[in-house]
Amino acid sequence: MPDKSYKYIIVGGGLAGASAVEGIRERDKGGSILLFGSEKHLPYDRPPLTKKLWFGQKKVEEIFVHDSDFYKANNVDLAFDVDVVGVDASGKNVTDSRGDTYPFDKLLLATGGVPRTLDIPGGDLDGIYYYRYLDDYLRLRGEAIEEARAVVIGGGFIGSEIAAALNINEVEVTMIYPEAYIVQRVFPEGLGRAIQDEYIDRGVNIYSSDVPVTIEKQRSVFLTRTKAGALIESDMVIIGAGIIPSIELAEMAGLTIQNGITVNDRLQTSNTDIYAAGDNAYFPYAALGEMMGVEHWDNAINQGKQAGLNMAGADEPYTYMPYFFSDLFDFGYEAVGDINSKLETHADWQKEYDTGTIYYLKDGKVRGMMMCNVWERVEDARSIIRNGRQILPEDLRGAIT
Repeated sequence: MPDKSYKYIIVGGGLAGASAVEGIRERDKGGSILLFGSEKHLPYDRPPLTKKLWFGQKKVEEIFVHDSDFYKANNVDLAFDVDVVGVDASGKNVTDSRGDTYPFDKLLLATGGVPRTLDIPGGDLDGIYYYRYLDDYLRLRGEAIEEARAVVIGGGFIGSEIAAALNINEVEVTMIYPEAYIVQRVFPEGLGRAIQDEYIDRGVNIYSSDVPVTIEKQRSVFLTRTKAGALIESDMVIIGAGIIPSIELAEMAGLTIQNGITVNDRLQTSNTDIYAAGDNAYFPYAALGEMMGVEHWDNAINQGKQAGLNMAGADEPYTYMPYFFSDLFDFGYEAVGDINSKLETHADWQKEYDTGTIYYLKDGKVRGMMMCNVWERVEDARSIIRNGRQILPEDLRGAIT
């Protein structure tokens, strides 16, 4: 028998889960809440794990969304370092890894995603970092000493950011990724190759258009062999190959799955008492008029809060346009909308490959925008995208400066 039933159960101790608590308490001050987290830590911001923590701009204790007093003051029961292993949608209860079962009125699946692993010999060796969690940072920080050697596998968001952070901390970095240039999924080719050249100029060894085929460990040294025949020795291997949305509990509950957990504009799944938010949600992106998954910090915060509000009876659509940001050495950007280099792109540079705005168009309409070393213009970008009218590329010049 369960120890206690809850009005609201939140599975996922990340940003979306913490934000859902805020949303619930905005409308319902007293309804009982149970928050599950598979990590031992309270919910924290992930961006500092590849950015500010490495540059001394934040301390670990500053990255937590709320301290323990917040959860006590809001009467939230916490179950951390505990996994939910079962969801009974018809019986409206969840079972955790301790064998306890808890009934719910409303359930939020904010389970995020798990790192994509390498299916190669040695891809599961002890000591390899599938970099995503605070514990990864805490362990890696101790190993990333001056002149240590690191292999970073992956040239996307995580790979590019952690490679830059390690390089600035005087670690010898080698990057391996299958794309022709860095962050190819987002950067137009000219920009991507310019940024890649900056990495090379700073001493990062680049193996683009290549993939690892085996990883071995001899005593404390890793040996990474690539398809092209390179053999690279390193003291550490960090893999940033993206994430896979965590959908196992949703599948167990019989929910609709499509590139994540499918939700409506109220963030309800195919079972209206079960919600999803954050990296695992596949939702109607109102401004773009299509279903999307967005695996970024700002979406997790705002979507989690809206899910909490709706669980508590708000019945409001999620219409927010999330943005994301990155810093790669001296190149920083903020972006909003559909940022996909396969779209038609037009750049309005004030300083080529350094300062300016990149527009991502489809059928003559602006679908996304990236402001490069241009700050505090995200709301202007949102307005341009929401406008939804067809526009000539030359008419975009000077729209964002």
